[in-house]
Amino acid sequence: MAAANNPYLLWKKSLIYGGGIIGTGILLFKFTTPTEEQLIARLSPELRQEYEQNKNLRRKEQEELMKIVKETSRSNDPIWRTGPLTPSWESSATGPTDRIPKGKELLVAKQAFEKSQAEEKQKEELKLLKKQVEETSQLETSKKSKWKFW
Repeated sequence: MAAANNPYLLWKKSLIYGGGIIGTGILLFKFTTPTEEQLIARLSPELRQEYEQNKNLRRKEQEELMKIVKETSRSNDPIWRTGPLTPSWESSATGPTDRIPKGKELLVAKQAFEKSQAEEKQKEELKLLKKQVEETSQLETSKKSKWKFW
């Protein structure tokens, strides 16, 4: 009975049990939560392909969001005046675009971003093809000049 009334013993027990519960939670979280690579590996091939295609778009959206955050932090306006940022409830992917208020647009227009990415890819391919054409034309001229006797 004397041990039940001892406050130091109660504190000791509560700290041990509380630490055990918290430690168990941390260990369970650490060993049962999958990494990002494991999650991507578990996706179906279609979802994995979509994830890879949209990775650059998400990165660009994150950059734009950071620009807006920096601009907002420099201004003296209230935090809810975020400038060109459109709240997600005002712009849904399936909803009409006339619901978006004037002066507020999406962070990154997906179609415009994909178009610019495709244009950049085409430009790189064209540069590569032009380089190959130049190399082949130089080879052809060098072959012709070797076999001429006059």
